[in-house]
Amino acid sequence: MSDETMRAAVWRKARDLRVEPVPIPSIRDPHAVKVKVAVCGICGSDLHEYAAGPIFIPVDEPHPISGGKAPIVMGHEFAGEVVEVGEKVTRLKVGDRVAIEPILSPNRDGAYLMDAYNLSPLLGFHGLSGGGGGFSEFTVVGEHMAHRMPDDLSWEQGALVEPAAVALHAVRQSTFKAGDSAVVFGAGPIGLMVIEALKVAGAAGIHAVEVSEARRAKAEQLGAVAHDPTAGDVVAALHEASGGGLDFAFEVTGIPEVLSQSIAATHPGGEIVVVSIWEQQASFQPNDLVIKERTMRGTIAYRHVYPAVMALMRQGYFRAEDLVTDRIGLDDVVEKGFERLLKEKSQIKIMVRP
Repeated sequence: MSDETMRAAVWRKARDLRVEPVPIPSIRDPHAVKVKVAVCGICGSDLHEYAAGPIFIPVDEPHPISGGKAPIVMGHEFAGEVVEVGEKVTRLKVGDRVAIEPILSPNRDGAYLMDAYNLSPLLGFHGLSGGGGGFSEFTVVGEHMAHRMPDDLSWEQGALVEPAAVALHAVRQSTFKAGDSAVVFGAGPIGLMVIEALKVAGAAGIHAVEVSEARRAKAEQLGAVAHDPTAGDVVAALHEASGGGLDFAFEVTGIPEVLSQSIAATHPGGEIVVVSIWEQQASFQPNDLVIKERTMRGTIAYRHVYPAVMALMRQGYFRAEDLVTDRIGLDDVVEKGFERLLKEKSQIKIMVRP
């Protein structure tokens, strides 16, 4: 690393995130690029790490791919400009605008080694598992992690590619077909983007279950029928509204009771897709799957979808104006970012400009 320093948001332990000077990273891998960060979103995973971590953050042993451990620079939903390239980089040049795919998975010569690289046992995330992060002025990533952005997408759209990829991957991993119906439990940033991905896929009807009035309003704005789970038996309401249950349920809350609700919301033969990362165990009655011949599957992150997400953004899906509720500077990331997202459910996506 060089002698120069930059400002970055550094995670030390739960509830201890500090904006402080850190060394500016330099390129060490000939297949890496140095990126000047334009904007970085705060993710639900970041909130989990801040409130109750470590989850993905390596504390005792360094991460096998990044070589880093706490304290680490956070931020994994970001876009920026390539300012330097390693000597063996072939796909990118200085000046390119890029959206970062922050998956740490075994790689060589500028490419992931596994086709299903998000399923590596060594899975980590740049900005969660060491190696630098997007809540900083500069960061260094492998060429395989940087996707050139179309000229007509804004920096904020570039930073939204990562969460949108989670949503699109979840729908693509399911057996959802055009004309099917679905309910999304949880209308936070990922839940709202699942609604968008279901629209892309040709959903005939989309329902959303969400406690926050502001987020219910946002789900309805995006075309879903919103339900308040505190207003009565939400499963019964969903069955009535859909004429006997939905074809699909997407669970995006990570709340144990909601898992059983998402199963029960589907009709016999329905499918449940679990998108959340969980902080604790959840139980359900297996007969709810067995006797109704339902299917349940999990999805993690994404693979091979960044170009598709950016193409859909150019068609008007996953719009920043629908999802970004505030923009802040790096120095405000704790009070006006993390603390606010924990307290104010009206906030959806807060963008940080380093």
